[in-house]
Amino acid sequence: MTRRYAIYFAPPARSTLAELGAEILGRDPETGQARPQPRLDGIDPDRFHVITEDPRHYGFHATLKAPFVLAEGVSGEALHAAAEAFAAGRSSATGPALALASIGGFLALVPSADAPEVHALADACVEAFDRFRAPLTAAELERRRRSPLTPAQDRHLERWGYPYVFDEFRFHMTLTARLTDRAEHEQVRAALAERTAPVCVDPLRIDAIAVYEQADRQAPFLVTGRYPLRGAAA
Repeated sequence: MTRRYAIYFAPPARSTLAELGAEILGRDPETGQARPQPRLDGIDPDRFHVITEDPRHYGFHATLKAPFVLAEGVSGEALHAAAEAFAAGRSSATGPALALASIGGFLALVPSADAPEVHALADACVEAFDRFRAPLTAAELERRRRSPLTPAQDRHLERWGYPYVFDEFRFHMTLTARLTDRAEHEQVRAALAERTAPVCVDPLRIDAIAVYEQADRQAPFLVTGRYPLRGAAA
């Protein structure tokens, strides 16, 4: 078994955003428990369960440092300690309210405008936790390259283990798999727009980072540590 870790933004447990994400995806990443999914107008419940399978596996989140296997000689305990230390010296990040958007056919919650503080936090996480990451294997590189990558994205993949960092980063909280049927895409988007409207009002605030863990590639990700951002604002 190969355990993987990730540094994510996870909304505060039992917050409106966290509850909404767990409900839509059908699983609470804090507890691992299944949640009843909402009945959406015109959408078959079994089909909705299928199109949320991939994001349900990862748990509701926004990526700050993408999933990785630990480098040789480092431990999960050391990663958690580093996450706590990082958070202690970093201030919270704020951004505009979330909005439902389509990213390459996936439906996700994204900032409704530029969010430089959020982007800076993600950049810092990519760099700070890279020493814990084992290099990608040849098979992992090959799998990643099956999706078209720009030269810049491929360089990021080689250097940082993930193509969508720094200039390629976009904060997003995924709600569905890629929906290739246009009619289905629009129907699901309309239903989720109504469902997510209550969390698309207040400004986004990130006041903690979370460590998620996956026991093996088939296991779902779970929150195993949450570390408040306690640093003084600049």
